[in-house]
Amino acid sequence: MAQDPQDEKPKEPNTGSEGIPAPEGAVNLIDTDYVIGQDNITASPLGVNVDLHGKVFMFSAIVILLFVILTLALQDQMEPLFNSAFSFLTTKMGWFFLLGANVFVILALVLIFTPMGKVRIGGADAKPDFGYLGWFSMLFAAGMGIGLMFYGVSEPLGHFGTAMGGISVGEDGVRTDWAPLGAAAGDQAGAIDLSMAATIFHWGFHPWGAYAIVGLSLAIFAFNKGLPLTMRSIFYPILGERVWGWPGHVIDILAVFATLFGLTTSLGIGATQAAGGLNYLFGIPNTDTTLVVLILGITLVALGSIMLGVDKGVQRLSQLNMVLALLLLLFVILVGPTLLIATGVVDNLINYVTHLPAFSMPFGREDANFSQGWTAFYWAWWIAWSPFVGMFIARVSRGRTVREFLISVLVVPTLASVVWMTAFGSTAIDQVINQGITEVQDAALELQLFTMLEYLPLTAITSFIGIVLVIVFFITSSDSGSLVIDSITAGGKVDAPKPQRIFWALIEGALAIALLLGGGLAALQTAALTTGLPFTLVLLVGCYAIVKGLMSEPKAK
Repeated sequence: MAQDPQDEKPKEPNTGSEGIPAPEGAVNLIDTDYVIGQDNITASPLGVNVDLHGKVFMFSAIVILLFVILTLALQDQMEPLFNSAFSFLTTKMGWFFLLGANVFVILALVLIFTPMGKVRIGGADAKPDFGYLGWFSMLFAAGMGIGLMFYGVSEPLGHFGTAMGGISVGEDGVRTDWAPLGAAAGDQAGAIDLSMAATIFHWGFHPWGAYAIVGLSLAIFAFNKGLPLTMRSIFYPILGERVWGWPGHVIDILAVFATLFGLTTSLGIGATQAAGGLNYLFGIPNTDTTLVVLILGITLVALGSIMLGVDKGVQRLSQLNMVLALLLLLFVILVGPTLLIATGVVDNLINYVTHLPAFSMPFGREDANFSQGWTAFYWAWWIAWSPFVGMFIARVSRGRTVREFLISVLVVPTLASVVWMTAFGSTAIDQVINQGITEVQDAALELQLFTMLEYLPLTAITSFIGIVLVIVFFITSSDSGSLVIDSITAGGKVDAPKPQRIFWALIEGALAIALLLGGGLAALQTAALTTGLPFTLVLLVGCYAIVKGLMSEPKAK
């Protein structure tokens, strides 16, 4: 019989489930008869080993493959469908995404300051699997690398332009502008403050709050409770043994869909920017054919990383990206408006905190275009990414205390985002208002980074580094995503055969191609929104489960 974890007694584990390291030190293992992988299908068709959860894998794979085929076959019909779905989800359900994201941030902050923060992932005596440098590198690369490259220049510039433009109202009395909050018509300083605060809001506590809650939940229930490393395990305190049946299957299938579509959104955006950069630097035609070839090529490289594994593949690529990103960041700080960037970091952080309550308000918003078209999409995107990023950071965070985990996952990346957005955003805005370089603001979104770099020294080198960063972020995201999806569809095993990860990496590439050809950026955004909606509800329920699970765990000394 299964026991409520609240009623368990601390005990020392003497065995570990297959694929999950045994806890070290005192933990409260959940007493269940379920064995990781017991419902899996193991076979070797044509000499290829497979070890997968039949129901979750088959349903997920068949639905995704059908979606890819239909999207490619009916491209003209799919684009208006994607646009309509995007409009409905942002206008009617935007409040739900904002409310859910607020809950995740508040819970993460509360857990830091409670005694539950002393619980150690993997048991009271567990030691970290990775050093801080490798750990932070993987957190950052998996969390939002491609997005920072794409939006680091374009988003601050976009908000600055709309804030300067002021408020405009249609005949029906509804605002038609896209400015955040009350705008700052004609006020350059006010528009800069508002635009940078809005940008940091979208890349600060809220996205990492979702990642932190999912990652912590998965880590505790897998490494401390002895359950499979899948989303269903989080819900054991609520569903009990039913979590191994269809209620759990549905949760895991939703996690697969959310991960795939959230990841595909980032991969599509990254491919668009890489193709734009190649056209900008080398004159390579920026066509659908280029996008397809680029995605296929990067997917093949990702397959090589998969074969090397997490230690040799993902970690090394993540560290390479951290070095390149740091070099590019330092370059922009040193040759750009250095003093403006240095003072802007503090000012922007203060403005972010000051405007945070207004930006976070789910109801009664007058800036509907901003809160629905920008914030609601972002929150859906982050939530759709949360199973992927959460499961990945859970796998690499064993040995950390809950407090250490939450501070590192929530605060450190937020501060890094503040510095990044301030450096790139301030440089671009300075070029527009002080140097009269309007080309930066007028360029297509995927080209604004390269246009900004054109007006700094060593343009060819820095732009090439930018393209490499996008591509390597693409590879690490694809590699990490296939690792996570494979774990879910393998019944929670973290050591399933590599051909399964190769299959999901190929599916990710095919899905990115299908969405780009079937509807472009709108299709990518709609995919994230559609899967983010039900998963927000799933995660809200999971917040109760993680608190209940942590309350029963012994605290580290």
